[in-house]
Amino acid sequence: MAIAINRELVGNINDPSDELLNYCLGIHQRQLERFERLSDYYDGKQNITQRTTDNVNRPNEKIMVNHAKYVVDMNVGFMMTNPVSYLSEKGDATLKPILEEYDRVDIISHDTELEKDLSTFGVGYELIYLKQSEENPKQTETAIKVIDPRGVFLVTDDTIDKTPLFAVHYQPRYNLRGGIDYYLVKYYTSEWVIEYKAESLALGGFEYMKATPHYFLSVPVIEYRNNEEKQGDFEQGISIMDTYNLLQSDRINDKEAFLDAILFIQGFTLDDGDGEKLAKEKLLQTTDTDVKAEWLTKSLDESNVELLRKSLLEDFHKTTYVPDMNDEKFSGNVSGEAMKYKLFGLLQLMSVKSRYMVKGLRQRLKMFANMSGVKGTQIDVTGVKIKLKPNLPINTSDIIDQITKAIDILPLETLLSWLPDIDDPKEEIIKLTKQKEEAVELNQKVLGTMNDNSHGDLDEGGEADDNSKIQKEGETD
Repeated sequence: MAIAINRELVGNINDPSDELLNYCLGIHQRQLERFERLSDYYDGKQNITQRTTDNVNRPNEKIMVNHAKYVVDMNVGFMMTNPVSYLSEKGDATLKPILEEYDRVDIISHDTELEKDLSTFGVGYELIYLKQSEENPKQTETAIKVIDPRGVFLVTDDTIDKTPLFAVHYQPRYNLRGGIDYYLVKYYTSEWVIEYKAESLALGGFEYMKATPHYFLSVPVIEYRNNEEKQGDFEQGISIMDTYNLLQSDRINDKEAFLDAILFIQGFTLDDGDGEKLAKEKLLQTTDTDVKAEWLTKSLDESNVELLRKSLLEDFHKTTYVPDMNDEKFSGNVSGEAMKYKLFGLLQLMSVKSRYMVKGLRQRLKMFANMSGVKGTQIDVTGVKIKLKPNLPINTSDIIDQITKAIDILPLETLLSWLPDIDDPKEEIIKLTKQKEEAVELNQKVLGTMNDNSHGDLDEGGEADDNSKIQKEGETD
């Protein structure tokens, strides 16, 4: 997460001191335990998998239901299945160079990966950089990558504006024996990428390697926030997940204990070999009428356990705002409009997530525009509208019916904006106008051809030939 620091303590940004780097790395290292825990929960390495028991003869099942992965995958699909749309008030031609660059770097897959980090860790980072062009090695091209939050951080000043000062990306370099040889530390400012070599992150001591200029005119590492608290989407429900897994595991343990119940026999003595005979034949014979046998078991109240399970599940979905799509309320005959009400909590969550994500997307757009300007193409990205569309079931026929009814009340541009697949209503109106004009021209050509054919029934003097006269007379008769 971004680290705020007094600008005066930084000194020369392009020549950071070891003390400054050690201070920032230390703060970031203290956040790694939380990041690791969130990552483990998504991967299925949850508390229940580490449970032990003092009694080796007691069942110890470890049932793990990965609700963390469910929440993250649902949110990623809900937010990123439909690509982010960018609309310029000055027309599509303005953003065309940048959108072509986005297509080249496969920005849709990139945004999906970024949202996964946001949903899991509460923050996400991306690095924009220059690399050698694959088509022309003598040229460079803009590239973009998602960076794991466990290896990167952004430093801002401590003012209200939180102006980015620099970013640090560090990663271990391994030797052929699998051990860490050293750490490569990359320090990003608004002008330079400075590389250092560190034997240990804890001991400090940064050996300067090289400095390379970049031309993005700002720190090329962008931090995205999932919400104001920078929390993951399932983080608030971890305790409920642990309790749910514990409950399900103990249900299985109780079942196994029930099957391995002790047989209590009163008034009967087992001789040598009777135990094996009982295990094999499941039968003991005796003439003694006072013999009594019963199983020592504890009663299982499944109805109360199931009630508790459902209660935990409901609390979890309330906490995370992600509904249980396997619930009977989400039957197949529910209309798209009714589904929106059932997904109301998820829509509110997306509105918050989108608001913070758009801030980062706007920074990215500006950086791509800066690089385009350096290469000679000036692009104005002010006033660009960035929209994220939720992946919802939509009843298009109902929307079209509403548009038809309101055609005399509202402008066509407003009506077309109701359609989910329409990004630019103005462009669609132009297409519609052109289509109508082409239809009129085609109609005029058809009518002209028909008129030319009808003139062929007249002779040079303008009179119909004899065959046509005979035909008309026959029709009259």
